[in-house]
Amino acid sequence: MKILKFGGKSLAQPDGFNTVLSIIAKHYKSDSDFHVVVSAFGDTTDQLEQLLELASQNDDYKSGLKRLKTIHYTHTDADVNAQFALIDNLLEGISLLGDYSAKHKDLLLAQGEIIAAKTLTHHLSQKGLPVHYVDARPLLRTNSNFGQALPLDETSKQNTLAYFEENLQGKIGIITGFIGSTCSGETTTLGRNGSNYSASLFASYLFATELQSYTHVNGIYTANPDWVHDAQKIDDLSYDEANEMAHLGASILHAKTIIPLLNKQIPLRIVNTFNPEDRGTLISGNSKSSGIRALSVLEKTSLIQLVGKGLLGKIGVDARIFETLAHHQISVNVIAQGASERGISFVVNAEDSEKALEALHTAFKPEIESQDISTIFSIDNVSVLSIIGQDLSTFNRSYTALINNQIVPVLISNTVAGRQISLVLHHHQLQKALNIIHGEIFGINKKINLFIFGVGTVGSVLIRQLLETRLTLEAKKNVSVRIVGVSNSKQLLFDKNGIQDDWQQQLSASDLLSTPQTVFDLANQHHLENLIAVDLTASAAFTETYPLWIRNGFDLVAANKIANTQSYEFYQQLRLDLKRYHKEFLYETNVGAGLPLIDTIKLLHQCGENITRIRGVFSGTLSYLFNEFSEGTADLSTVLESAIAKGFTEPDPREDLNGNDVARKLLILARELELPNEMSDIRIQNLIPENLQSGAVDQFLIRLEELNPLYSEIKAKQEPNHVLRYVGDLHGDLSREDGAELDVQLVSVPKSSALGQLQGSDSIFEIYTESYGSRPIVIQGAGAGAHVTARGVFGDILRLVNRDS
Repeated sequence: MKILKFGGKSLAQPDGFNTVLSIIAKHYKSDSDFHVVVSAFGDTTDQLEQLLELASQNDDYKSGLKRLKTIHYTHTDADVNAQFALIDNLLEGISLLGDYSAKHKDLLLAQGEIIAAKTLTHHLSQKGLPVHYVDARPLLRTNSNFGQALPLDETSKQNTLAYFEENLQGKIGIITGFIGSTCSGETTTLGRNGSNYSASLFASYLFATELQSYTHVNGIYTANPDWVHDAQKIDDLSYDEANEMAHLGASILHAKTIIPLLNKQIPLRIVNTFNPEDRGTLISGNSKSSGIRALSVLEKTSLIQLVGKGLLGKIGVDARIFETLAHHQISVNVIAQGASERGISFVVNAEDSEKALEALHTAFKPEIESQDISTIFSIDNVSVLSIIGQDLSTFNRSYTALINNQIVPVLISNTVAGRQISLVLHHHQLQKALNIIHGEIFGINKKINLFIFGVGTVGSVLIRQLLETRLTLEAKKNVSVRIVGVSNSKQLLFDKNGIQDDWQQQLSASDLLSTPQTVFDLANQHHLENLIAVDLTASAAFTETYPLWIRNGFDLVAANKIANTQSYEFYQQLRLDLKRYHKEFLYETNVGAGLPLIDTIKLLHQCGENITRIRGVFSGTLSYLFNEFSEGTADLSTVLESAIAKGFTEPDPREDLNGNDVARKLLILARELELPNEMSDIRIQNLIPENLQSGAVDQFLIRLEELNPLYSEIKAKQEPNHVLRYVGDLHGDLSREDGAELDVQLVSVPKSSALGQLQGSDSIFEIYTESYGSRPIVIQGAGAGAHVTARGVFGDILRLVNRDS
């Protein structure tokens, strides 16, 4: 014999209800022996509770009651008039009194299950099934703890066996869940989700071979699938694992459901009413699975903390705390104790928080007056996230991921056996934390959420590269890199699921303003984790907002060089902010585009290598210009016009020729060596004669030939087999903070040298170190171009993706 239990969402009118009728009819046709336990329809219990509160405050409850009646009467001709008459009378009386007792509340809420069971019995009877309505109250006797009643087990068992023996031979019992009664006949309820508990009790009393619990999902998942979209169904669980999950917030199970089944070794199968072909989750004593099984959540909780140095070493304090709470019928969840300063923390239901504080202040009044207890207080609006099967020794990755996302648990507790960890978190961080830990533990598409600022040539190429490789990254790295936001200087396009190929049209049509606060609000609203802001602008104003991004949980990737070349004070403070908030700022493309230059210098410096000089051709534009000019016969103006035509220069070529860009790159490398230099320390040779440095761009372009006499003379004065190169040079005593010299100038070098052999628009860097002596480390390659720069930015993003993995 089996017990089938149907939850409220399964019975919701009309589709769910009709599906349940079909499932029961199918079981009947299969000749299987079974009985049915039901919850109230849909959210009837919640609605009755809301009507109760309205009535007690003398507010309008009648319109809500009318809607409730309409829902129940529209889809049935079952006789439930008596139940609604009782609801009418109860609410009217409560409205007149302005208050209600727990006893009256239980009687009111019980009507939902009674109406559901009577309605289901009526419809099944019309289909010709031999059904019998069973009011569980005379069978399931409980204590008088209204709202959380406990069954009197032996009495309830005898009542059930006798009743079924006399009334249910050859019939299908349609049994009310959730409710019982005291020995004097007063209606009680078993607590929220109590129908599950009722079903397990009846399964135990009637020696069922299996309890099948029908709900609206395919079984138990590794996390709440409404919050974690890639949560996976768990095929099987042990009784102990399911019991832990039930006590720690798994809404699909009542906290006491498993115990009656465990005692009789009755399997529990969680199945989907709307997908009956799925085998669901089986809970039994035969589960062979191990390791981390699932994440459970307890919401609407408060953390109570009792602290006092005067209690150190005193015996019996813990017992007094829990005796006090038990006396006031306050249930305690997570518990943790402090050692250095005597203290104890524990989690209670939010609705019990104030009562707990009052009870403890009264119980420990002498200790408070003597200052042995310094404070008893609560932290409200917290939730508990528990990891079932987690060993504390392997929790480091999940904890690091939380810290990287700026989520610091209020409290961490693990069980004596060490196979479960509970985190107390501020409630607004719960959903984000759940997704972060789930991604770390189960390795199912860890999500990286990108906001890209600047959608010019480099930005557009980067977006295309990311969109083209997203499936490969998911397949090879189990990581989902989603571009959730793109922005130009004014507009922001946002899509929490990731933008698509039509992003440019979508951005043009977006009415979202591109401001940091807009992005922060969207990220918080949608609980986005692992956030990266990608700066592909050339905006000084945007770099000044970097501290805001860091404080709001973003790592930074930038092709924008300005942040690293602002004042040294800003540069240092930015590093302090990064350290404080556990964030990273990657900018490999700041110098050398896609070349691995900054990483190489960082690694050498961090390893203690004494770098004595860094010299190179930093600008791809100027590399092309002087390679062509030195080796060919064309005038400089002709070569420059060619560079402009190829798109190698800025719209105003003077921005390349004035040397400031090379100087910024040189300063960035100096600061990687922890040298406190400023832009004003750099000696820069401006390649533009003074008479051409000002004025409109178009006027400058008309006068390009005026450059020729000067540079023809410079070229002619070179030694044989020499070529011109525009070089950045960091030299001097780099071991001293004030020993560095920074020069940006046009120099003549031998053709046979590394710098002299440079071709096209390549960049080249020579890194001289104490260990390598006069033979430098040479890094050479494409130092400019949208595709190279975008690929370098992509590389920085992947470095963050691979962090801690």
